[in-house]
Amino acid sequence: MKVDEAVGRALVSAGVRRVFGVVGSGNFVATNAMIAAGAEFVATRHENGAVVMADGHARMTGEVTVASVHQGPGFTNALTGLVEAWKSRSPVVLLAAAIPEGMSNSNFYLDQKEVVRALGIRLVHLEEPEDAVKATVEAVRIARRDRTAVVLNLLNDVQRRDVPDDVVAELSRAAEAAEPPRAEAADPGGLRLVRDRILSSSRPVFLVGRGASNLAPRIADLADRVGALLATTAPCRGLFADHEWSIDVSGGFSSPGTLELLRGSDLLVAFGAGLNRWTTLDGSLLENPTVVQIDRDPAAFGRHFPVDLPIEADAGAMVAGLEELLPATASSTRYRTDAVRHTIGGRVPWGAQPYADTSTDSRIDPRTLTRILNDELPRERTVAVDGGNFNGYPAMFLDVRGREGMILPLSFASIGLSIPAAIGAALARPDLLAIAGVGDGGFLMSHVELETAVRLGVNLAVLVYDDAAYGAEVHHFGPHGHPVDTVTFPEVDLAAIARGYGCTAFTVRTEDDCRSVGAWYREGGRGPVVIDAKITSFACWVLEHTFTAE
Repeated sequence: MKVDEAVGRALVSAGVRRVFGVVGSGNFVATNAMIAAGAEFVATRHENGAVVMADGHARMTGEVTVASVHQGPGFTNALTGLVEAWKSRSPVVLLAAAIPEGMSNSNFYLDQKEVVRALGIRLVHLEEPEDAVKATVEAVRIARRDRTAVVLNLLNDVQRRDVPDDVVAELSRAAEAAEPPRAEAADPGGLRLVRDRILSSSRPVFLVGRGASNLAPRIADLADRVGALLATTAPCRGLFADHEWSIDVSGGFSSPGTLELLRGSDLLVAFGAGLNRWTTLDGSLLENPTVVQIDRDPAAFGRHFPVDLPIEADAGAMVAGLEELLPATASSTRYRTDAVRHTIGGRVPWGAQPYADTSTDSRIDPRTLTRILNDELPRERTVAVDGGNFNGYPAMFLDVRGREGMILPLSFASIGLSIPAAIGAALARPDLLAIAGVGDGGFLMSHVELETAVRLGVNLAVLVYDDAAYGAEVHHFGPHGHPVDTVTFPEVDLAAIARGYGCTAFTVRTEDDCRSVGAWYREGGRGPVVIDAKITSFACWVLEHTFTAE
């Protein structure tokens, strides 16, 4: 067995079941070895799309997912998606072919090791046939244990060398070797500190991020015991959608009612949440409450803003300990009062907020558009949100539920990632409609992957907020007198582009056009559909927060 085949088989033996990629000479054999070993391969049209689809799939399933790319330009094409996956702590392994230093005269040559190290991303560099299985399993184990992106750098000259027989035998033990160690029980002293802070508070809020999203039902039970409100980070929106004491998303996407309740709390307990500038509204939401942050990564504490009580612990172990220590029922209502219930019902949901509709005969207000489509599109859905002036509307006006409700590929603040992210999600959960909310700029950057969606027949709806501009820049710089000619463009028939790929497509300018989309679904419509919504243009409430840290 050659190294490239051993690597492909080891990835599957270690638990990888789906791989996305663009295949060239450097990753051809390894990719086919994965397929032969039982993995499903998804051919994408661009390497960035491959990594972002792998990221979307990993977020939906929690499984280590692979992206496979060619050396040199295939590798560099994948870097934006790779950084997004790394910043989002998604378990993705990028299998990248690489040209050895001895062939630096090759057009494909690049010191990929140094590029990865400069990015700060974990690297497993395979140099010897004897390490073929061990190194591959280590890449999977790191991705799974640390919920992070890992690059498995596979030198082309090493790929075609023979693997020793004893190394081939390691394939049978790959699954066991790739499993991370079990989390240890939480420190009793830390548990008592958290318990005491909770029981001494009168207005507690429990905040849940992706690091604890699998614990949502148990955290909700703890909140019920002690009268705490429930909030999530933006990527976890929908975790508590059916809970009467949920206050939705904390941070830049928050409604006025949510901000009022967060600022009025006296204790914020963050489970698996990084407490970044988006979640904390540039730290302003941390000023009043005592802040307890629970994270197994000590580097998380103070990374963005100081916290009062950092607790280094696995979230699952901490929840298990609190289940033992906290009383079975709340000793008082704490933050669950009639006044708070009234705020949650009337001032927390964005759909309940009044606004002046700016629609015209030829363009529709993005709030009106999203509210109508929220009712017209199938309810069983996941929503992937792109960056831009519009993004608060699909993020907060489209109802979602459960762990699979929201994908937010914005940790690197790139635009153009929501379409491939939604495709990866749709493949992970074909029973859900995957909605990609994207601006016209992001659509034009990434529509090449619509061919992938059509070829695979995925259940995808691409909702384009089309203002014929990079709206964030228009509304950020325009009011200060700057010319915006560089960020405004002629109107483009995006629906026609989509039809060229084989998608169903709608151009939406009015409320009746929105309802035509709903009628298509009710009549049995399915498959990739693009909704080119020609929207009115004004600054979204999220915009001010967007530019404060640049």
